Amino acid sequence: MTARTALITGITGQDGSYLAEFLLEKGYTVHGIVRRASTFTTCRIDHLYQDPHDPEARLFLHYGDLTDGTRVAGLLERVQPDEVYHLAAQSHVRVSFDEPLFTGDTTALGTTRLLEAIRTTGLPCRFYQASSSEMFGASPPPQHEGTPFHPRSPYGVAKVYAYWMTRNYREAYGLYAVNGILFNHESPRRGPTFVTRKVATAAARIKAGLQDSLYLGNLEARRDWGYAAEYVEAMWLMLQQDDPDDYVIATGSSYSVRDFVERCFSHVGLDWRDHVRFDERYLRPTEVDDLVGDASKAARVLGWQAKVRAPELAGLMIDAELHSLLEKGGVTVPVVPPPAPPLARR
Repeated sequence: MTARTALITGITGQDGSYLAEFLLEKGYTVHGIVRRASTFTTCRIDHLYQDPHDPEARLFLHYGDLTDGTRVAGLLERVQPDEVYHLAAQSHVRVSFDEPLFTGDTTALGTTRLLEAIRTTGLPCRFYQASSSEMFGASPPPQHEGTPFHPRSPYGVAKVYAYWMTRNYREAYGLYAVNGILFNHESPRRGPTFVTRKVATAAARIKAGLQDSLYLGNLEARRDWGYAAEYVEAMWLMLQQDDPDDYVIATGSSYSVRDFVERCFSHVGLDWRDHVRFDERYLRPTEVDDLVGDASKAARVLGWQAKVRAPELAGLMIDAELHSLLEKGGVTVPVVPPPAPPLARR
């Protein structure tokens, strides 16, 4: 394959780090946009870092922000990417209720700034937009590419805006632009305030005697949880097709938050009911009850199917937390998890 160049917004996030790994393994030169901060935010990609003075270096980072369209256009002209993967956003659903204007400016208008920069520079690149299952919101499952959108949060609304702008630029200007409608995808690199990581971390810390309780909101919400490291391949596959199109990426399985909690705690030999407490502060003003994706189009066209589902994902994330505690000296002996009972699928 001829060496190609990719630009990733949100490269320091969960998906960005896995995608950078994936593309580097395929021989790409990878450029990433990071926001300036007073502390380092690159921990997820530190293992990929190469001194930019090294002639063999293929990973390069640039300061930038989705609220600055001029800077974004300048970076595109400088990098000249063949593929642009737009993953950056204010992506926390609960936080979007507290910061709806910021969420709209970054998640919705940030996408428009990037698309407009591609259009005005005339760059012949392929564009991937990270759309979200939160766009479906209250629409009944299973959700597929033709399911009507009914978002139930400022984040979901912003993602719907970005989805339609991506389609509009494809249809109006002929840009190769696709929407990947990814259902919940998690990993040990998930941010610590997201529920799956929060649960896995707490279960490991409680087992190690480092904390006593875990506070959660709605345990009955159901989600289609997959493994982020698998989902980045689907992103890449979308940009390798002859024609641009939109795809749902999901496992097709639905589990409740309660199911995930039970699995994580049982993995370390604990009864979750002894440790989990309710806190209404974690409830959303409007809830999304059940998201489960129909990814048959991705299987048919892209040849992509999920392998890891929620039960395996819970064990994977707990084991990573236990390993981290061992490395930090948080526990003195390895924890050997008992076999966890299977969860009932919807």
